[in-house]
Amino acid sequence: MRAVIFDLDGVLVDSERTWDEVRRSVVAEHGGQWREEATRALQGMSTPEWARYLVTELGVRLTADEAADVVVREMARRYEAGPPVLAGADRVVRTVAERYPTAIASSSPPVLIEAFLTATGCTGLVGAAVSSEEVGAGKPAPDVYLEAASRIGVRPSACAAVEDSTNGLRSALAAGMTVFGVPNPHFPPDAAVLARAMAVLGDLPEALDQSGPP
Repeated sequence: MRAVIFDLDGVLVDSERTWDEVRRSVVAEHGGQWREEATRALQGMSTPEWARYLVTELGVRLTADEAADVVVREMARRYEAGPPVLAGADRVVRTVAERYPTAIASSSPPVLIEAFLTATGCTGLVGAAVSSEEVGAGKPAPDVYLEAASRIGVRPSACAAVEDSTNGLRSALAAGMTVFGVPNPHFPPDAAVLARAMAVLGDLPEALDQSGPP
């Protein structure tokens, strides 16, 4: 292992329930109808992808651009007092970044990734922070992980990825990375996909024990 790439939502920030709540609210307020399968389907999608899903699959009476704007603005508002950083996440990023090139590969828009980096003081430690908005496709496609590896100059097969969701795990696996699963307790990943991870961690600080010598 020569580098570590972290997912953001559900790994570093306890935000999956907030995303779900905000999207459900927007769907209800704008004439759509929520489906139970939507929660997991949306996890990992890029902003353009989930915005289209809200419109075409859930019937939101907005354009995709409008739906994206409404959701992201509300998420940013909720982050104004600081993102809900998971316990120990900033310590883990700092410790890992002292030993390896480190990146973030997230489906969140850049403004929310930056909110995490600023709140934790990790901006100068993370070599690349890539949003799936910047690549061809969101998770489970490997694009965002491949771009993150490229930006820190490490081949994907030499990278470890830390993920919590089904689509995130699939993305990192498709990129050819060694994957550590940190299952989200509120939205557990598919067991068969999780079984393909190198290790399954109870919480993020366990990643420090699994990473081995620099």
